[in-house]
Amino acid sequence: MSSALTVSSDDPTPPYEQLRGQLADLIEAGQLAEGERLPPLRQLAGDLGLAVGTVARTYRELESAGLVRSRRGGGTRVALSVPKPSAGERKARLAGLAAAYVLKARALGASDTEIVQAVLPHPAEGGVAPGGGGAGLAQ
Repeated sequence: MSSALTVSSDDPTPPYEQLRGQLADLIEAGQLAEGERLPPLRQLAGDLGLAVGTVARTYRELESAGLVRSRRGGGTRVALSVPKPSAGERKARLAGLAAAYVLKARALGASDTEIVQAVLPHPAEGGVAPGGGGAGLAQ
């Protein structure tokens, strides 16, 4: 699992938050099953080149959010009933993901039309046609 996780020193987001966001996404998407054990702190810290305290903070944040449960000697496991994000949380996270995507797409030189077409390749299937009815993408 730790091979699916990355922490970028170029990202202004603190490492614990980068890791927390990735693990939360994996848990909420069901890619980490209920009861599945997360790697031990030292192992994950070593795999990612982070301090053990950074990974410990990540796990504490996930536990506070109800996504994992930690037990001394039993490790940290995905919670048995993972709470779904509220509509507001979902909207905020989606906005963050969309903004990051647009930023990376623009860095590649993509136009607004190309960016929208990459997200909604088949507007006839319920999407919005590029250039139709919506505001342009924010810069």
